Amino acid sequence: MSRSSAVRTRVAQVVWVVAVVCALLLAVGALLIALDANQHNALVKFVLDAADVLDLEVFSRGNGIFEFHGGDAATKNALANWGLAAIAYLVVGRVLERVIRP
Repeated sequence: MSRSSAVRTRVAQVVWVVAVVCALLLAVGALLIALDANQHNALVKFVLDAADVLDLEVFSRGNGIFEFHGGDAATKNALANWGLAAIAYLVVGRVLERVIRP
């Protein structure tokens, strides 16, 4: 294996791991919203803040693709929009990984 192939393989692995971590943060954030976790807890706050940054405004809780109203709207918004964002990160991450890998 040439040096450039080894570098491309390593970069592809890093891209895939980053995509999986982003999707995991979004999924855990949606779960924390659904479980009505204590948002004053530092770890919960960190995960929710990270998920808010990763949602790219297209999949945001308050103004995303899906906007539910009424009872449990915040939970439905988080599950639908952040769930879609997690899937998008996984799909884009896999495509990029396949393009980069030699």
